[in-house]
Order: sequence, then structure tokens, then C-alpha cells
Amino acid sequence: MIDIVKAVQAADPGLGTYVIVLRADARALDGPERFTPEAQAWIAANAPGGRLARVQVQLAPYPGAAPAARAVTVAAFADARQLAAFATTWTGDPLPEADEP
Repeated sequence: MIDIVKAVQAADPGLGTYVIVLRADARALDGPERFTPEAQAWIAANAPGGRLARVQVQLAPYPGAAPAARAVTVAAFADARQLAAFATTWTGDPLPEADEP
């Protein structure tokens, strides 16, 4: 994963230091180029200035293989706190609702 982040930062330095590459099936995404309304509302409230970008990078599918072009979806944030809060909220599996007795 570190290699992907470094490739993203090299391909688009304007995104800054605090980026996370999202999987295509991430709960925060409503397609490869937009957040879900819920994720967008969360970002507005908790990480103002957070944004989504599609970045073309060269990545090897496995060590020793030739790099190939790949488009990745990236969320970029102003600081590490915002990135950590987003990752905690939106990249893990949702916790099941607690059953009340």
C-alpha cells in the first residue's frame, strides 16, 4: 500500500501528504469519482477541504512485474487527524448494531 501512496503523491503532488487510496467497493464511494451523500456530509462536518481525485499511476501487479497504467481513487485531506478520522469511519467494515434487551 505504501508503494501506491508514493506513486499517487509523485503523480499528483497537489494532493498533499495526507492521502488514502480507496478500493472500488469502499463504502464512502458512489462510483469511482464521487463520495456517497453520507460520506460527503461527513467530510463537510469533520474534514473540511477533504476531496476526492482520480489519479493515473504506474504500478506493478506483483513484485518483479512490469508496471502498468492504473487509475486509482484517492481521498486527500489537510492533515493526519482528518485522514485518520476518515479511515476509521469509512474504510472498515461497519460494526453490527447492538441488540437491546
